[in-house]
Amino acid sequence: MQKINTNDWMKKWVIRSFSILIILNRITCPSVSNAYPIFAQQNYENPREATGRIVCANRHLAKKPVDIEVPQSVLPDTVFEAVVKIPYDMQIKQVLANGKKGGLNVGAVLILPEGFELAPPDRIPAELREKLGNLSFQNYRPDRKNIIVIGPVPGKQYSEIIFPVISPDPATNKEAHYLKYPIYVGGNRGRGQIYPDGSKSNNTVYNASATGKVLRIARKEKKGGYEITVEEASDGRQVIDIVPPGPELIIPEGEFIKVDQPLTNNPNVGGFGQGDAEIVLQDPLRVQGPLLFFASVILAQILLVLKKKQFEKVQLAEMNFQVHTLCN
Repeated sequence: MQKINTNDWMKKWVIRSFSILIILNRITCPSVSNAYPIFAQQNYENPREATGRIVCANRHLAKKPVDIEVPQSVLPDTVFEAVVKIPYDMQIKQVLANGKKGGLNVGAVLILPEGFELAPPDRIPAELREKLGNLSFQNYRPDRKNIIVIGPVPGKQYSEIIFPVISPDPATNKEAHYLKYPIYVGGNRGRGQIYPDGSKSNNTVYNASATGKVLRIARKEKKGGYEITVEEASDGRQVIDIVPPGPELIIPEGEFIKVDQPLTNNPNVGGFGQGDAEIVLQDPLRVQGPLLFFASVILAQILLVLKKKQFEKVQLAEMNFQVHTLCN
C-alpha cells in the first residue's frame, strides 16, 4: 500500500480551506472590494495622478459637480472645517447590485498639503463634533496622513461632508512653511460603472458583441437579467450576450443590430467630480504686526484729538485773560 504523507495532506487541506474561504467571502461580500474608496486605496499609491486627474474617475465615468469650502487662511496648529458638497437630485434612485432600485451613496477623498491631517478626536470642538455625526474618516494610507477618505455613506444624509482638519505648526514641523497651499477634492455619488478587475457593473450600458439578427431574448427568472442570442450575419454563428439585472433592454427580438450597438439604456444617475481650493498657513506675527499698527494709528488719532482740545482750551483761556485785561 502507498504510504500517505501527513505533511502533504495537511498542506493540501489548508490550501483548499483557504481557497473556499476566499470564494465564500467574494460571494457573500462582493461590494466590499468594489466599495469606494477601497478600490483606489488598494490599487494606487497616490489617488491624484500627475495630470491632476483623481483616479476615482476610472470607475465613475459620468462627470458631476463637486465643491469645497475652506477658510482663506488658518493659524498653525488650529482645527478648521473643510466642507465638501456633493449635490444631486435626492428624488432619483440608482440601480443596486441585485438589480433593484435604492438611494445613492456618496464618498469623497480630500488631498491636503503635507503636514495638514485629520484632527485628533480630543482636539475637535464639541460644536464641530455634533456636525460630524456618525461619519468615520480614515487616512488613505498609514504614511499619507494628509489624504483623507470617507464613504460610501448615505447620500441623503451626507451630501455635504465636513472634514475636521488640523494645520501643521512650522515651529515643530520643519517641513511646514507659512505659504499658500492647494487643496484637492474628489467626490462621487452613486455606484461605479467599472469593477476593479475592469469588468462592467450592472450600472452601465451593455453593447452588442456581434452584428446580426436578435433570435431570442430569454429572461433569467431566478437571478434576473437577460440572455440575448444573436445570429451573426457573416457566418450564421450564434452569439449570446449576457445582461445582468438592472439595465433595461431597448432592442426587441427579430431586430438587426450592429456590433457595439447599445442593448440597454444607461441606468447610471450618479457620477464623479473633482475640485480644488487654496488655503494660507498664516504666520501669527504677520497678524499681530498689522494689529499693532492699527492700534498705534488709533491711539495716535485719539491723542491728536485730545491735544487739539487741550490747545483750544488754552487758547480760549488766553483770549478771556486779554479781554479781562482790556476791560480793566
